[in-house]
Amino acid sequence: AQKVKIGPDCDFAVVARMTPGASGAELANIINEAALGAVRHHRMAVTQYDLQEAVDTILAGAQKKNKILSDKEKCIVAYHEVGHAMVAALQSHSAPVQKITIVPRTSGALGFTMQVEDGDHTLMTKEEILAKIATMTGGRAAEEVVFNSITTGASNDIEQATKMARAMVTQYGMSAELGTQVFGQPNHEVFLGRDMGNTQDYSEETARRIDDEVARIMKEAHDRAYEILSTHREQMDLMASVLLERETVEGEACKALLDNNWNDYLQREGD
Repeated sequence: AQKVKIGPDCDFAVVARMTPGASGAELANIINEAALGAVRHHRMAVTQYDLQEAVDTILAGAQKKNKILSDKEKCIVAYHEVGHAMVAALQSHSAPVQKITIVPRTSGALGFTMQVEDGDHTLMTKEEILAKIATMTGGRAAEEVVFNSITTGASNDIEQATKMARAMVTQYGMSAELGTQVFGQPNHEVFLGRDMGNTQDYSEETARRIDDEVARIMKEAHDRAYEILSTHREQMDLMASVLLERETVEGEACKALLDNNWNDYLQREGD
């Protein structure tokens, strides 16, 4: 950022928390994209808004303004994203929700929910992983609660959640059923005629137990998300209606919705 004129409201600590695991090249692209955004809006310096929009663009893709959704699809996407946000907010051991949007992106995402850690966070506890899995299933659970049906929109969520649940069992030793051990150790030595990758160094019976344990973790996470959303249905309806109207809610507006203080926020906003 040394070669770019940075405004006084820019907070790189916030950007850092929004971009865990980003490469140096991605961070450089974020700065460049923020500078371009400032120029497009005729600003003399990069603002925090420009930085946050740049993070969205680099990590989730640029806004796809020519992507037209039907009213029904837009409503489903709104409830889907609200489901993620509410499950995250109404659990302990979960990072705060910073932004919810239903603006389609060039990456193919029809919307996304952004969580930002309060501080530096390297290790994850078992409780935090379970909360993350439940949050990932929140979109699908919301569709079930509201529409009594499901869509393909949750496919990536389910894929990521399943990978995380399987890692708990096979890599992190976090399963009481299978104990503190690793299953499927990678080959560190490769010989002629031997494939790289994971080897199944356990029996078919153990494989079945692993599958059963992963299925149990996923079901419990989904059931927890479904219960949270069913219990707070009125709040979910309000959040979805606001999101459909505004398309993006972030910062104080997002916090007010999740804290169920929307009317107070509107009064402050009016003042």
